[in-house]
Amino acid sequence: MKENKYIVDTTLRDGEQSPGIALSIENKVAIAKMLDEIGVYEIEAGIPSMSEKEAESIREIVKSCKNSKISVWSRMNIEDVKKSITCGMDIIHIGVPVSYVQIYTKLKKNKVWVQRKILECIEVAKSHNIDVTVGLEDASRADIGFLLCLIRELKKAGVNTIRIADTVGVLTPNRTKELIATIKSHTDIQIEIHVHNDLGMAVANSIIGAKAGADLIDCTLFGIGERTGNCNFYDFVHASESIFNFAMNKKQIKRIEELSYSILQGAL
Repeated sequence: MKENKYIVDTTLRDGEQSPGIALSIENKVAIAKMLDEIGVYEIEAGIPSMSEKEAESIREIVKSCKNSKISVWSRMNIEDVKKSITCGMDIIHIGVPVSYVQIYTKLKKNKVWVQRKILECIEVAKSHNIDVTVGLEDASRADIGFLLCLIRELKKAGVNTIRIADTVGVLTPNRTKELIATIKSHTDIQIEIHVHNDLGMAVANSIIGAKAGADLIDCTLFGIGERTGNCNFYDFVHASESIFNFAMNKKQIKRIEELSYSILQGAL
């Protein structure tokens, strides 16, 4: 039997970070409704802390979608988490830098501070009965020992899903397989994989990651996203539908891309 895998569409969050793309509220809702109609498991709708207009668009998406789970992205910041909660979505993705270069150079903090801060943010979200996915930013360059220790603490705090983020797009298929398999061998936490296409291997890495045990795969329409983009939704599903079951109307995906193309062209 085919394994069940689930698509997290991040066109409206990471996809909008493509140079020149700026979607109106109407356009975001239109794309979200199309994704919802074909049965995409989860739609990452945006970043509430960016602006009140962004938060408004997310609330409209929550009201308009009936099938998909709606998630938002938040920094590891309590005020940002509180802002996210006001949008009424199903899931908050909280990003936590986990590589040493991000912890010590970008944040100018240490591992103890990172762990304490993310647990505080989780507690705030959980107190409002909101599901939390913790995004392990730059996980592809992180120390595996630290990752596993942090994942154990996240599991104790009630987190059921972690997002392995290849933030700077350096993963290869072999490294992807090793990373996901190692995490799976040490914990039963659900894994989501989020890869960038800097080396042209986003689809390949996502397929290998799914085969190694990742349950949720982040994609965007046309593969748009920060820098060189993300895993292409249509290409990923088309290339792996013989081995995975996605529980959605795959025949409509190409049609969705055709309809979305005019919207995105208008946003340029």
